[in-house]
Amino acid sequence: MSGTRVAVLGAGIVGAACARELALAGFRVTVVDRGGPAAATTSHGEGNVLLSDKGPGPELLLAQLSRRLWPEVLGAIAERSARGAAAVAAVEWEPKGGIVVATTDAGARELARFAGAQREAGVRAEVLGPEALAEAEPHVTRDHTAALHYPDDAQVQPAGAAVALLTDALTAGAALRTGCEVLGAVTRGGRLIAVRTSAGLLDADLFVNAAGPWAGELAARLGAPVDVRPRRGDILVTTPLPPMVFHKVYDADYVGAVGNSAEELQTSAVVESTRAGSVLLGSSRRRAGFDDRLRPEVLSAIAAKALRLFPGLAGVPVMRAYGGFRPYVPDHLPVIGSDPRLPGLWHAGGHEGAGVGLSLGTAVMLRDLMLNQPTEIDATAFRVDRPAVLGAAARTGNEETI
Repeated sequence: MSGTRVAVLGAGIVGAACARELALAGFRVTVVDRGGPAAATTSHGEGNVLLSDKGPGPELLLAQLSRRLWPEVLGAIAERSARGAAAVAAVEWEPKGGIVVATTDAGARELARFAGAQREAGVRAEVLGPEALAEAEPHVTRDHTAALHYPDDAQVQPAGAAVALLTDALTAGAALRTGCEVLGAVTRGGRLIAVRTSAGLLDADLFVNAAGPWAGELAARLGAPVDVRPRRGDILVTTPLPPMVFHKVYDADYVGAVGNSAEELQTSAVVESTRAGSVLLGSSRRRAGFDDRLRPEVLSAIAAKALRLFPGLAGVPVMRAYGGFRPYVPDHLPVIGSDPRLPGLWHAGGHEGAGVGLSLGTAVMLRDLMLNQPTEIDATAFRVDRPAVLGAAARTGNEETI
């Protein structure tokens, strides 16, 4: 594919990962973003690379592929150049594992059932008795009914990870245009041949919609709408503390919140530390469009559930709160592949809160599909022309035909 021009529309974690894989495969890549690299959704997440919250199925397979790739890719970036090595240091890759805690009898039964199905799919999930849990997490609540350790869960600094991937893409010959908003499509013979942007016309042979929560809006502008919507999440950040949380620790009801499609607020306890010493407290999910206001009642609900899991956090100062939009698809599966309605357009998005963890597998799958090569895992479940993706009401694109 040497000489084939690809425009990646979006410079978040997924766009950066796709740009890297495509540039290394010999495509001539240009990355376009209306802001800057990792400036939106990517920088407003926790950097999770998780297997623990995914049941058997296509998303888990993609997560397992990505989890295997993360250390391999970071090692390759560090070896390729001094610039890459410096970028990898900022990723803060930490395979610290996760612990899921049930606090009710019903939660313990559901956790055991869920973990049993995961084990059959190749996920390591180890039962922790009360003494083992206390040793692993001395400050977690003793008022629990079950606990599981997931040794393969990991964490990165999300903006640092995206910048490292993008740095490697640029080293491989990709170009980056920031402050460049995509406004509409230019087609010829029913094929997408260029996009109109705030900085002028950008032509290419292939275009990748990697716009995260804005992917639905962007797709509509290009005349091929997909049902990707924003789903709001908020996080509290404590002041730096002495080490007191050693894994990603969350309540068993987190898995249900991830898979729930309800519009109203859902919260569950998710607690983890950062290398800087701050503790991140989550999580919340609500569909509120692109309303970016922090709501006290949401932050209060997050704090209350975190305190049930870690009572010792009572009285710890919270130095800030932030929120972001996750790209939600009604069937909770990413959208990866070519758009049959508009040749030349490809999609890589809809990962909701799992974009960091799934980004590398998504990029490899997209690359193989573009090269018309077999994919390591079946790409069928992620196709664009499935009902959940095309379920949005038709929207008018901003299309120019020549």
